[in-house]
Amino acid sequence: MSANAPEQALSPEEMILVGVQAQLAGRPGVLPAARGLSHFGEHSLGWLGLAALGAVLQPQRRREYVTAGAGAFVAHAASVVIKRIVRRKRPDHPYITVGVGTPSKLSFPSSHATSSTAGAILLGRASGIPGGALLAPAAVVPPMLTSRMVLGVHYPTDVAAGAAIGAATALAAIEGERLWVDRAARRGSKNRTKGSNS
Repeated sequence: MSANAPEQALSPEEMILVGVQAQLAGRPGVLPAARGLSHFGEHSLGWLGLAALGAVLQPQRRREYVTAGAGAFVAHAASVVIKRIVRRKRPDHPYITVGVGTPSKLSFPSSHATSSTAGAILLGRASGIPGGALLAPAAVVPPMLTSRMVLGVHYPTDVAAGAAIGAATALAAIEGERLWVDRAARRGSKNRTKGSNS
């Protein structure tokens, strides 16, 4: 910023972004890793790919992987709809460095945070690993949320709201799967009863 230009005041959230970038962006490997996470999470494609791969490699858990892919996609779609309603602009301050391109100028909520939280919870569950639905998001979500701030494309409340929406979507997907399984089981039971009475 020019020494003669009037200084643009920082909001509290902008101050957090400046602090995050000052602490992390200059460390070796941080920016490449953040950009890699950005590309992986774009339009939830990375999560859809992992769900498809899991369904192929673990056919006995295909239903859970289908739920994971669907949940990540729905979470992403929900975030896009909310963005168009809220219409909050992305960070734009001389002290904040933007480190990656974005498909839109809208910021709230973070679609990466939304789909990544849903995808991590549901893929962790689908894997069948004990505690996977907790371990996977614990390992994946904090780096993804932090990366969006390191890259200067989201405010802290964007990523926090995205994570909350993603978690809610994952829970809704799990409940939807349970209801579908229960309904299929009841239908099968009725068919068997009709067959035995015929």
